[in-house]
Amino acid sequence: MNSDLKVKQVEIHFEPCAARTPLKFGAVVMDQVTFCRIRATVENRAGQVADGWGGIFLADFWSWPTPELDHASKEACMKRVAQRYADEVAAYPHYTHPIDLFWALEPALDNLNHEACVLMDERLRQPLLGALVCASPIDAAIHDAFGNVNGIDSYQGYGPEFMGDLSRYLGPRYQGKYVSQYLRDSYLPEVPIFHLVGGLDKLTQSEKDDTDPQDGEPVSLDEWIARDGVFCLKVKLRGNDLEWDLERTLAVFRIGQEELAKRGQTELHLTADTNEQCDSPEYLVEMCTRLREASPECFDRLLYLEQPTDRDLETHRHDMHKLSQLKPVILDESLAGLESLQLGLELGWSGLALKTCKGHSMDLVLAAKAREEGIPYALQDLTNPSLALIHSVGMGARLYTMMGLEANSRQFFPAATPPGEQRIHAGLFRLHNGLASTASLQGTGLGYQMDLVAQASRLPR
Repeated sequence: MNSDLKVKQVEIHFEPCAARTPLKFGAVVMDQVTFCRIRATVENRAGQVADGWGGIFLADFWSWPTPELDHASKEACMKRVAQRYADEVAAYPHYTHPIDLFWALEPALDNLNHEACVLMDERLRQPLLGALVCASPIDAAIHDAFGNVNGIDSYQGYGPEFMGDLSRYLGPRYQGKYVSQYLRDSYLPEVPIFHLVGGLDKLTQSEKDDTDPQDGEPVSLDEWIARDGVFCLKVKLRGNDLEWDLERTLAVFRIGQEELAKRGQTELHLTADTNEQCDSPEYLVEMCTRLREASPECFDRLLYLEQPTDRDLETHRHDMHKLSQLKPVILDESLAGLESLQLGLELGWSGLALKTCKGHSMDLVLAAKAREEGIPYALQDLTNPSLALIHSVGMGARLYTMMGLEANSRQFFPAATPPGEQRIHAGLFRLHNGLASTASLQGTGLGYQMDLVAQASRLPR
């Protein structure tokens, strides 16, 4: 097909970012991290050339939380894997579709990840999930470039006019079925945004002290609700302190109700995430049972539970059926491809969490499978700022997710987004009644409007 592309060049820029306030999830605290920004130049069969952009945090805190290794070593390894994968992509000799390119190079990603780690330090063994994070901004940039070089919205490029059917990834059952059949034809005008209540976050203004940021932005949960009207709240739990987790969930629910009532809003949704800290699903079975006794309404507003136990499904084959009868249980850290999804479903997990940091290409294939087979899915983030947030919100507006998507960089890393992007995509970075507007996602590619962003970047602050 003339729309098929070949990658001519991949440029990588690493940008250190400091957190406005520390983000605690699971057993880790993330207070500084590197943003990986990508510019990919591609050529299609017609000889046309265009650029595409992508970005992601190299968040080893989430993708590679090995406590025996320090953050600096793991981050250095992730940078090397990103560069090696960029070189691999640029060396691929064939014209192809971006999803086919990602799938063709998946074995190479696994190999170069191993080689890059061992060359730096024989103790380093980054899991595939971390390697996917390294590859994801490159994959995103190629999809953006695919739309730009062919003069289309990238999401219009996943049907039979542009690529083969899904059977090559998902087997003969999907013969004659295409990614495009499982996407919305256009962006939803607005999407609900999940606000993250981290383990260190303050719930009320009365908890604030001199250590909090003095920048005029909200700090406590009640302030965030008052300003942004957020009605979807993701609660980070400890997973090993039942009384704290129960009281925390009830407190978040109570504050959410009270603050939204002041705005005349009644809709409120919660999710809970222990980030693998539960020894077994029985912990959350007990918590959910007690939550329902303490507040049936709070229990009813709980949409799903995310990744309660260890990500290694092969080693920790917990039976999730009992828990999933109470609330949907969603794979996140365990999900690194089709095989892990299948195992999770066999063990009783209910659905899956997509993330752009696992790859735009993989997300599209997994979303197609999930919608075809009636598997619920959510779209989470990696505290995505900048291009990563624009990309993620755009994807959420084209998919059929469980109640919008998560986006928390405005809480923890607002300075990681350049002023030009904030100006052009203001409706994505500042919420109204808990919703992000997609009005600025226009033009070709993934809707970044980089020409306008460049112009806005030159304006005085």
